[in-house]
Amino acid sequence: MDKRLTVAGRELASLRSEKTIVLAILIQLFVAAFSSFLAVGLVSLYDPGSVSNQFVVEFGVTGEDGEDLVPVLEAKDGWRAVEYDTEEAAMRDFRRGEIHAVLAVERGDDGRAHVWATAPDGNVRTTLVVTQIRDALEAFERHERDRLSSRLERTPVELPPDSSSSPYFGFTYTVLIPLLTFLPVFLSGSVAVDAIAEEYDRGTLELLRVTPLTPTDIVDGKMLAMGILAPVQAGAWLALLSFNGTQIANPVEILLLVTGLSLAVVTMGAATALAFRERKQSQFLFSMGVLVVFSATYLLPESPPNAVAKLAIGSPPTLTHAMVGVYLVISAVGFLALRRVVGRRGLGT
Repeated sequence: MDKRLTVAGRELASLRSEKTIVLAILIQLFVAAFSSFLAVGLVSLYDPGSVSNQFVVEFGVTGEDGEDLVPVLEAKDGWRAVEYDTEEAAMRDFRRGEIHAVLAVERGDDGRAHVWATAPDGNVRTTLVVTQIRDALEAFERHERDRLSSRLERTPVELPPDSSSSPYFGFTYTVLIPLLTFLPVFLSGSVAVDAIAEEYDRGTLELLRVTPLTPTDIVDGKMLAMGILAPVQAGAWLALLSFNGTQIANPVEILLLVTGLSLAVVTMGAATALAFRERKQSQFLFSMGVLVVFSATYLLPESPPNAVAKLAIGSPPTLTHAMVGVYLVISAVGFLALRRVVGRRGLGT
């Protein structure tokens, strides 16, 4: 074990000269340390409608049945309805920038309301206006359902309840925390590829082969160094998030999941480097492989990002706990399989 620790220590010491790796770690540290400030700006990209409280969207309403939509728009703060007799007049003001969007309402012979929406193209407020149009149409749909419910012959499917949750809560637990916990995992796998492929590129593998180290010791030491990097980083990020006021439930189980995934990704990176040996080719194949495998996890009953989000929130079902165990077992099996192959075939030249 001492031999493997020596190799691991050598690899960790060499990371200080890798400017790209150090910069990536510093960026993650910055995001975690200032998460409470960055979330305010990042959540505007995640949910543009959440930052519309200070922005009043003016809708130009036209059409024969536009008066049915006006009360819906006026009932919510942040929306203002401007009625027009003709669509041409509404479009004229829209082009001048006096209103932000145009909604034309017409009813068909069956009584259904048809709404044609016009939004700005290429404007800095386009995304925000589009999200507000979507919300306005959803509000109009609910209004129409309530108004015409007495005429229904069949009970329609219930609409989902209005969500009043904070977008900051959703962003933090479904985007920020999984991002900070999984970035170190992918980083560790990439470094594992370099750690092994560079030994072939530089010809230093022969120097290691004449030492008392076995091929298994060499691979174990390199994988150990890269494997512990991700959970250590993830633990630091979770601690910083907690310090900034973000409550993290089940931190130990999250770190167990990160450790298992780190072991799996590092094993995948090491196997790729041992198979192809050339750095650029190995990195490309590793990146593509990780992308495919990680995307495939969404087909499973519980993907890693969903598991981390549920664990962090504090409401994981039994399935989540079970999937953490499954990921750990799969990672251990892959690691042992690679060690067995290296023990039999060696590292080659």
